[in-house]
Amino acid sequence: MRYDSDLLYRPPGEWKSYLLQCTIGCSHNKCTFCGMYKEKTFRIRPVGEVLEDIDMALDYYGPGLERVFLMDGDAIIIRTDDLLKILEKLYRTFPKLEKVTVYAGPRSTLSKSLDELKTLHQAGLSRAYLGVESGSQQVLDFIHKGCTAQEMLQAGKNLVEAGIDLWVTVILGMTGANGEGGDWEEHILSTARMVNEMRPRHLSAMTFAPAKGTPLGDDVLAGRFQVCSPERVLEECELLIRNLTVEPLHFTSNHASNYLPLKGGLPEDRERFLSLIDQALAGKIRLRKTLNRGI
Repeated sequence: MRYDSDLLYRPPGEWKSYLLQCTIGCSHNKCTFCGMYKEKTFRIRPVGEVLEDIDMALDYYGPGLERVFLMDGDAIIIRTDDLLKILEKLYRTFPKLEKVTVYAGPRSTLSKSLDELKTLHQAGLSRAYLGVESGSQQVLDFIHKGCTAQEMLQAGKNLVEAGIDLWVTVILGMTGANGEGGDWEEHILSTARMVNEMRPRHLSAMTFAPAKGTPLGDDVLAGRFQVCSPERVLEECELLIRNLTVEPLHFTSNHASNYLPLKGGLPEDRERFLSLIDQALAGKIRLRKTLNRGI
């Protein structure tokens, strides 16, 4: 397989997937908290190269592949005709293929019509991962997300309407301990409202961890941004869970960045989640030593 570097990024749930590099880097790549793709200049790989890689994957893995993730960030930006060629080749080459998934940027998603998204889904684009981060316009502006809250909402709604399985990620602790990025309750409540209206099938709540070499990481080192305490992060998670009404919803907060791992479904596990958070806040459950907590 051919990759532009040894730094390969994929959602945690795609650890069993064949990683097919369709783009280099991220089309936006300006989020102040994100350390991914910073060494890369964004470009879309020629479709002929991608099709050649699929043949290489057949030689390497054999015909039994069941899952494929289209790398890097935001492969949904690729021209629809080219994405259809890639999907057709994948499903023809791997008869047992069940899922093809992708990171989706909000503006790249909106660059495609609803009919295009439906066509991609019918051709086998199974799931899209959308980094919402927050439903708050103030927070989105603070982290330089590059879109409005309304654009983010519409991108998610279009993916859902097209039939694509939507997995949303949001970030707890994004406003900072002293409100540098906005009011934390507004961040959480607006995020819950957006998720409820967007109606994804999956939601992952991660926790902000400063990344070395990023603008927000530099702010942490300089004392301009104070990382939230574990207790505040748990309070944010509690408020989020209490205000989520979309169902059924597969909910996870068990990323390496999270202090208290939670995984289950809503609404059936809501009370269990809240009980665990209450116990953690009371000191009855030891919090995890998370990765990347310091820089």
